[in-house]
Amino acid sequence: MSDKFVYMDYNATTPVDAEVVKAMLPYFSEKYGNASSKHHFGNESSAAVEHSRKQISCLIHCNPKDIIFTSGATESNNLALKGIIESNYKENINIVTTEIEHSSILDVCKSLSASGVTVKYVKPNEYGIVSSEDVENAIDDNTVLVSVMTANNEIGTIQPIPEIGQICKVKNILFHTDAVQAFGKIPIDVNEFNVDLMSISAHKIYGPKGTGALYVNSNKKIKLAEQINGGGHEHGFRSGTLNTPGIVGFGKAAEIASSGMYADFQKEIVQRDILTENFLKRISFTYLNGSKEKRLPNNVSISFEGVESGVLLSHIKNIALSTGSACSSATLQPSHVLKAIGKSDSQIKSAVRFGIGRETTNEEINYVIEKVVEAVNRLRG
Repeated sequence: MSDKFVYMDYNATTPVDAEVVKAMLPYFSEKYGNASSKHHFGNESSAAVEHSRKQISCLIHCNPKDIIFTSGATESNNLALKGIIESNYKENINIVTTEIEHSSILDVCKSLSASGVTVKYVKPNEYGIVSSEDVENAIDDNTVLVSVMTANNEIGTIQPIPEIGQICKVKNILFHTDAVQAFGKIPIDVNEFNVDLMSISAHKIYGPKGTGALYVNSNKKIKLAEQINGGGHEHGFRSGTLNTPGIVGFGKAAEIASSGMYADFQKEIVQRDILTENFLKRISFTYLNGSKEKRLPNNVSISFEGVESGVLLSHIKNIALSTGSACSSATLQPSHVLKAIGKSDSQIKSAVRFGIGRETTNEEINYVIEKVVEAVNRLRG
């Protein structure tokens, strides 16, 4: 295989599927009506939006009306946390979350904390798994919301969401999960998970960027303060003209993920394990970050101790990899996730995330293995 570019950062984003692009195109210039307008053009767009709600709802087994469209998962997370707190504010209120959440959860928690809300952070174990018992112990009479991500964006660890959801259900506490990394990759059933709110995104499943959604369980009659005012769109939860092309693309991407999830899972888990086993066997002082079993099928996080990840990436420039979360890489801060699971400073600095995708070939996997092994050994001298 020649030194061509190889993309292995599918946890950061994915290319838009050709079928998704095809579905979107008419809604840019042919079917361009505002979905809120009450005429033929508007009704045409509105029907497309409602069809997308159905496509997405099928993937998580919910009522289509429970899907609220947003600009992405960051907005969905903000709407979920701030919306719940503002609608249920009382003295000594608190929420429970974990130390390894995405920055769009942790930064919201910092903002809420500054406004007087107590935030309790549950610590994961060394494999990045949060104990449902620890979550239960953190809940008290003043807890109004628990937010635990379904799967971690850096190390791919899958959390015991059904167990945590059951605890929240029994205690009558609202439960939110950031399911961005898990959505479309592993089976999700909001009923089995006992979740009340769930954040999801299109661009992680071969859909367009700038489109996301928040599942809100209508059976609970949840009070959620609107964060973007101006028109009362999306059942009064999120105002603004709907991004019809993006929403159509999101729906199509969800439909494709639903039908191809099993095949993608089977392929990616084999490739994931080949990567992991080769790195651990062929390179000394190499460590897998996160759980070996309870992790996403397409995520591999490895620390090549003694080789800083930035230096390693500069020596394999034709392979697109990540040192952690793409959303927080601009801050140049050490990974809060790896720190939370007890990794040493040298292991944190040497961590690299490999994200496998639908189009990743076995030839590319073998190529990446050889290039990384060669580069690590060369850099270690």
